[in-house]
Amino acid sequence: MQKTVKAAEAISRGLIIQTTQVLGTVLSFEHPADAVLSRHFRENRDLGHRDRGFIAETVYGIVRRLRWLRRIAGATATPRQLLLAWLARGEGWPMRQFEGLASATERDWIESIKSATLDEGTVAERADLPDWLTERLLASHDEAAVLQLAYSLNRPAPLDLRVNVLKADRDAVLAKLNEDGFAAEACTMSPQGIRLAGKPALQKYPLFLEGGFEVQDEGSQLLGLLVQPKRSELVVDFCAGAGGKTLQLGAMMRSTGRLYAFDVSEKRLAKLKPRMARSGLSNVHPVLIAHENDAKVKRLAGKADRVLVDAPCSGLGTLRRNPDLKWRQTPESVDEMVVKQGSILAAAARLVRPGGRLVYATCSLLTEENDAVVDAFLAANPAFKAVSAQEVLERQGVTLATGERLRLSPHEHNTDGFFAAVLERQSSVPEAADA
Repeated sequence: MQKTVKAAEAISRGLIIQTTQVLGTVLSFEHPADAVLSRHFRENRDLGHRDRGFIAETVYGIVRRLRWLRRIAGATATPRQLLLAWLARGEGWPMRQFEGLASATERDWIESIKSATLDEGTVAERADLPDWLTERLLASHDEAAVLQLAYSLNRPAPLDLRVNVLKADRDAVLAKLNEDGFAAEACTMSPQGIRLAGKPALQKYPLFLEGGFEVQDEGSQLLGLLVQPKRSELVVDFCAGAGGKTLQLGAMMRSTGRLYAFDVSEKRLAKLKPRMARSGLSNVHPVLIAHENDAKVKRLAGKADRVLVDAPCSGLGTLRRNPDLKWRQTPESVDEMVVKQGSILAAAARLVRPGGRLVYATCSLLTEENDAVVDAFLAANPAFKAVSAQEVLERQGVTLATGERLRLSPHEHNTDGFFAAVLERQSSVPEAADA
């Protein structure tokens, strides 16, 4: 509490007003929360690091616990009331900290909500999740497991780094980080990973600028190990985005062979180019495509040794970082995503040569985006067979009891929620079963 009180004493009325404004925009759920925050900080460059941290952490805290706060403050609570309720109940501010920041009427209201008690509530209310999402999770988890998962999703994620194996050694990077005052330790699963305490600013840190590491969740790093690219191969990152996994694959290939980074967003691919330069990779070829069946994709049919499909998805496994997604997604948006995922996986599979590997991955927790997509693909494509993700990781020194398909979750692995299936195209196609 001492730390909270000390921080509260430095909060100004103006900062409360700015936080309320940002929160109001975020709660419209018209734009991603991180985009709203980035825009506000660009337009208010005079904000210091501490003030930016207060705004971001407060907004994300409220969005994570929105159902709980609305039960305390009322279903029609304004953004300012939600903020005051969060500071009082979520952050535990004593009443004296609200003097000068809240009116007398507001302080009376704060007093009342400080002492308010709630009934147990529904599973969804206790989980701080929408009803529809809770129902879908309950279809594959019992109530205790859903609550345990939800509580872990409602905590901020740690900061993980991936060492660029083309340029650096993990032990050396660890030693340098600790020598420079960062509290760093080796990740327990990824041999390329480092976990930092807190959220230090790294953008100007020399080792980052030199390309020694990138920020990447430990779970995400395991997807690259499932692809397991080799030197001089032809590899495709089918949904590359800003290229975090692309850079990992390129480094594992020791900047040899050809690595295609496909994406439908020119803006995302543009973000990859400076990261490529920093990483020292020369084997990456970013390619803008119109859709998964673009002619640029079809040119590589049957030629790729390995293809990664990190499919666009609901992103519900990343709620620790993107808590607004649970309020922005809908059953309808997920159903639309599932159709797209099946189409993308089918298109990507055509690139894989006989004997080649295809990895399908999402950062979703939902069966319909994960197992159901893979099962439907395998049923329609007898040329492909499933390979044990656990065995692929074991061959690279990663011991993880995951079974045939990789499933990571924050409450079990302290990573984002990830799913992955490893598939291989057989050299000879088995006879299809008679109808």
